[in-house]
Amino acid sequence: MQDHLFFRETAIHASPLVVLAIVFLATLIRSAFGFGEALIAVPLLAFCMPLRVAAPLAVLLSIAVAAVVVAQDWRHIHLRSAAGLLAATVFGIPFGLLILTHADQRWVKAGLGLLILLFAAFSLAARPAFRLHREHRPLLLLSGFLAGILGGAYGMNGPPLVIYGSLRQWPPQQFRATLQAYFLPASMLGMIGYWSAGLWTRAVTHEFLLALPAMLPAVFLGRAINHRFSSSAFLQFIYAGLLLIGGALFAQAIAHHA
Repeated sequence: MQDHLFFRETAIHASPLVVLAIVFLATLIRSAFGFGEALIAVPLLAFCMPLRVAAPLAVLLSIAVAAVVVAQDWRHIHLRSAAGLLAATVFGIPFGLLILTHADQRWVKAGLGLLILLFAAFSLAARPAFRLHREHRPLLLLSGFLAGILGGAYGMNGPPLVIYGSLRQWPPQQFRATLQAYFLPASMLGMIGYWSAGLWTRAVTHEFLLALPAMLPAVFLGRAINHRFSSSAFLQFIYAGLLLIGGALFAQAIAHHA
């Protein structure tokens, strides 16, 4: 599920090579780190094609990337964590929809962005004393529930999952594979929603097939990058990614208020 609700219909004519470059970059980031492509794929694709095509295209690409990663590295998946996160997400989605339809979006985005920024900045500045050396079921379910809320409200499931994975200190390979095991069914549910709304069109399928030559090599290159990370270096990149996400949310809230 992608963070597509922040962008307007601003498509311009763009070369197919530009679209392929966007897909390659977004897929590379997703494959290397397990998340983060929503900050690149949808906003940039929306400049190249209508948003009603860009958003479902990004979700369809997410399904394909997750399927390839799961097939590659299924041995690294922490299956209980992925299943628990996904189950809790289902219960969080209705609350996210309530926030989307009833809450003041500026304050929600600003508060969420600030919390993510503070967590990421503190984690980068010092080693937090709180680490999970084994599965913490209540926190796991809370993370999945919050992911469902954010997914229902903004199509941005990732931050709670990333925070939980970082607290669990999953190795890079397990972090990447477990998140994809979560995103695969979650994105499929999102795509069913697009299909039921009539947004999975021939144009989306056409653009997806054209993007495959850029997506597939990026998945394998991202895997190679991921496997070269040490656990400590990987966590630093994860926290930096959270800084970008938190900063983007906070900036969007301020810009909307202005």
